[in-house]
Amino acid sequence: MLKNLIIVLVFGAFLWSCSKDDRPPKPNNLITKEKMADILFDLYIINAAKGVNRKVLEQSNLVPESYLLTKYAIDSTQFAESNNYWAFNTKDYNAIVESVKFKLANKKKQLEDLQIKEQEDAKRRRDSLRRNNNQKTKKDSSSIG
Repeated sequence: MLKNLIIVLVFGAFLWSCSKDDRPPKPNNLITKEKMADILFDLYIINAAKGVNRKVLEQSNLVPESYLLTKYAIDSTQFAESNNYWAFNTKDYNAIVESVKFKLANKKKQLEDLQIKEQEDAKRRRDSLRRNNNQKTKKDSSSIG
């Protein structure tokens, strides 16, 4: 009987501790979901740039964390508390992450389109130079003969 009582008490304590609300409090200066998405977007871009062009970032003396904090007029504590709050609310955080993914996909498409346009422009210029050189060569050879 005592054994059953102990099991029930331990189980009850376990359930009570699990139901305890460990949710971080909503910060007074909570960063909005939209602004958080913008910050995370920039953070992803900067992290990608660090992987590709670390020397360029170092040479320009750009400190990514300071840059983001200044750009969005926030401090590191505000970002950490807001990120913790949104991350605990998984539905909201997933919405933020999906927004970032959408922005990244759009930016990628824009850059790919720009790259294609630049390649087409370069090809047109090369073709134009070739035509001009061919015409000049024909003109020079016909004036010789």
